[in-house]
Amino acid sequence: MQNSVAAVIGAGLIGRGWAIVFARAGWQVKLYDINADALQMAQREVSTQLNLLSSNGLCDDTAAVQNNIHYIADLAAALDGADYVQECGPEVLDAKRELFDRLDQLSAPETILASSSSGLMTSEFAEKLQGRQRALVVHPVNPPHLVPLVELSPASWTDPAITQRAHDIMTAVGQSPIIVQKEIAGFILNRLQGALLNEALRMVQGGYATADDVDKTLRDGLGLRWSFMGPFETIDLNAPGGLGDYADRYGGMYQTMAASQATAPDWTTEGVDELVNARSKLLDRADIGKQQDWRDNRLAALIAHKQSKTRT
Repeated sequence: MQNSVAAVIGAGLIGRGWAIVFARAGWQVKLYDINADALQMAQREVSTQLNLLSSNGLCDDTAAVQNNIHYIADLAAALDGADYVQECGPEVLDAKRELFDRLDQLSAPETILASSSSGLMTSEFAEKLQGRQRALVVHPVNPPHLVPLVELSPASWTDPAITQRAHDIMTAVGQSPIIVQKEIAGFILNRLQGALLNEALRMVQGGYATADDVDKTLRDGLGLRWSFMGPFETIDLNAPGGLGDYADRYGGMYQTMAASQATAPDWTTEGVDELVNARSKLLDRADIGKQQDWRDNRLAALIAHKQSKTRT
């Protein structure tokens, strides 16, 4: 796919990450934004992220990757010759519908139209497109050039061949794709994350644990295993007889807990005020950007470590 062309629509955080993903894999990337300042910032941030990747052994030739990315302020020019489009616009339904209508009109009929949406389903924004069969959600994890998982969520009328092509492309550019078998709000990752966040919030709001201790439970406990195994593989290895044995031993406990998890926690401003205060004591709001850089460096180091190991 060395001669393939990807149009990335939107030069914000996610768009910049996608540009790196495709360019690092040898694609020509047309990174579009209507805002000239956003394109200038994108060039600076892409350079910074490529240096981060290089320092962790995740990018051999940053100059070549840079040369593969072209910054464009005209949408028609960005879509001209594109084999694949990755939209990274605002999570506003009417705006996304309007944008996809333009993408459908301006791109070649065989071009895949993918959205990075984390909350809007394909059937919500692409149903009325003339070329709706080539549209789907390809939802990344932030930042996509460091966290490889992507969720492919087609509508019921998306052409299965398009979904398979998108899956093949994601694999070829070094991502780790999964397919959402039928549409559901939040897809897979955010539903799993949401279940954990809701329970974490219940624990703090109920006075069972501090915010820092909940974070420590994940950081120094569950997260260590989950960084290289999923939940089903984890429990399959946590009982002598495997997953079935684990279910026999602990299924009743989890069913009992589920009954107390049916009520949603309080996500209002007042409800999370205690958490905001707790986090502010641990991290000054002015230092969030600096801590994000630390996070990205640790992610890069973890990815490099995982790539150096093979599963038995």
